[in-house]
Amino acid sequence: MSITEADTTIKSTMNINVLYFASLADEAKCQQETVIVQQSTSLTDLYEQLCQKHRFSRPQSELRVAVNDYFVKWTDPIVDGDSVVFITPVAGG
Repeated sequence: MSITEADTTIKSTMNINVLYFASLADEAKCQQETVIVQQSTSLTDLYEQLCQKHRFSRPQSELRVAVNDYFVKWTDPIVDGDSVVFITPVAGG
């Protein structure tokens, strides 16, 4: 691989910090991790990849998602360095 090819490969990926809470933290066996994904990765793709890695029991339809401390839509883009949190339903009382 030439330096140019290596530069292209590095630039075509991004580092995403993923935080886990509640049942997702239990299933992931960690509270956060940094994952390297392709730049074109969507939030839905990211969750699907993490589901395969950690065998999450909750489907995407039961979760909300936040990026950099703000709730977002599953269709919103993510960029290198973002912090993503998948939020499970919370029971109130």
